[in-house]
Amino acid sequence: MPEIPAVSRRLLLGGTLATGALAAGIGSAGSASAAASSAASDVADASAAAPGRGPGQKSMINVPFEVHRTVRVAVIGLGNRGSGMTPGWSAVPGCVVTAVCDIRADRARRTADQLVSKGRPRPAEYGGSADSYADMLKRDDIDLVYIATPWEFHYEQGKAALLAGKHVVVELPVATELRELWDLVDTSERTRRNLMLSENCSYGRNELAMLKMAHEGLFGDVTNGHGGYLHDLRALLFSDTYYTDSWRRLWHTRSTASFYAMHGLAPVAAAMDINRGDRMAVLRATATEPKGLADYRERFVPKSHPSWRETYVNGDLVTCLIDTARGRVIRAEHDVSSPRPYSRINSLAGSRGIFEDYAGVSSAGGGRIYVEPDHGGHSWRAFDAYRKEFDHWLWKKIGDDAANNGGHGGMDYVLQWRTVQLMRAGLVPDIDVYDSAAWCAPVPLSVMSLANKGRPVAIPDFTRGGWVNLRSGLDSRTTEMPPVS
Repeated sequence: MPEIPAVSRRLLLGGTLATGALAAGIGSAGSASAAASSAASDVADASAAAPGRGPGQKSMINVPFEVHRTVRVAVIGLGNRGSGMTPGWSAVPGCVVTAVCDIRADRARRTADQLVSKGRPRPAEYGGSADSYADMLKRDDIDLVYIATPWEFHYEQGKAALLAGKHVVVELPVATELRELWDLVDTSERTRRNLMLSENCSYGRNELAMLKMAHEGLFGDVTNGHGGYLHDLRALLFSDTYYTDSWRRLWHTRSTASFYAMHGLAPVAAAMDINRGDRMAVLRATATEPKGLADYRERFVPKSHPSWRETYVNGDLVTCLIDTARGRVIRAEHDVSSPRPYSRINSLAGSRGIFEDYAGVSSAGGGRIYVEPDHGGHSWRAFDAYRKEFDHWLWKKIGDDAANNGGHGGMDYVLQWRTVQLMRAGLVPDIDVYDSAAWCAPVPLSVMSLANKGRPVAIPDFTRGGWVNLRSGLDSRTTEMPPVS
């Protein structure tokens, strides 16, 4: 049975979601669809009209995993991210890594050696060619495929894994083209297999506390949010070893786009019940001039370096302004080319207050907050006490294990633990294929908007109308990991 969200203060405060049938989880498709249509009436066509489903194709909303006594994971891509995440999968109770693959066979061997050194079973090794992953997918001892290759391979490998009958977790983004996003949605619906964006930041401690505060009505009616990915990657982008074959830097020579704002966009979208009572309807993008990478190269990169043959076209700061069907606004930003401290921004505001991460007062929680009636005097307050009060059950349960087994402050392991738990208990995924497609849609949509001087573009409804129903997601109820026999 799908998990049902408990009644919370968000349903008692008279907010936009707490009305009529929608608050009961039924939805008012007519009025909501009319709002979305009105919002999109003056925007450029981005193939927003949902294509019809093919024969035998059905929605994956609230479709649970089948119960797995043990979750058998295969990994495709063993660069920095893949090799770093593989030990985490093997550390989750009831999970085993059965196969690893990389086009460079030596990486598969090193990763297998690493697992053995930790006392784990040795996985099968695949590598040596671009098609090695296809051979691996023929195995019948794989339940879940985790993909951590460069962006340009995510769609092809994700679709192949679905067609092979596997569930799939894909690093950001799941695809970079609109037709690819639709194809992944359709393939998931046809194969009845779940595809999930590996959005670890959605499982961040502050992000989940922010979601709980929003759903408990602490901010009143939520009106706007701000998230993104602001990370000075210049030194890594010009490294000869960090990004294999300089794949990530080369994306900056191809187009002007918001490549990677999902880390900040996804938590804000979850707090706003995107695809669960609201949806992103319209996007418009702006971009600054591409100055940062060329300037860094001029100052720090030898003239003999191959990057001197490149021209950078992606703006340093790409901003997407997104309107939702129910009148909220999200600002999503991407900047990896400028000198600045790291931030995912992570901000949410409403009629009764605001939360901002990565800014303001110094506190263990790392954020600042102002909510009425608790606060006054136009002064920010520390977030610590609120994070403790609204700490998500996942962090209460496995926070110590997360710190010992995963990177990025533990949220990597929380994502892995929760994914395995969902599969072993036969529960509905927190992040489904529709969330994955919607959160990644700003990549191609920002290209379209920027090519038309910032003209708004319509955001497709990947749920085909299913977004009107309030349902559970990352705001899950406490559940136990099934015992390991």
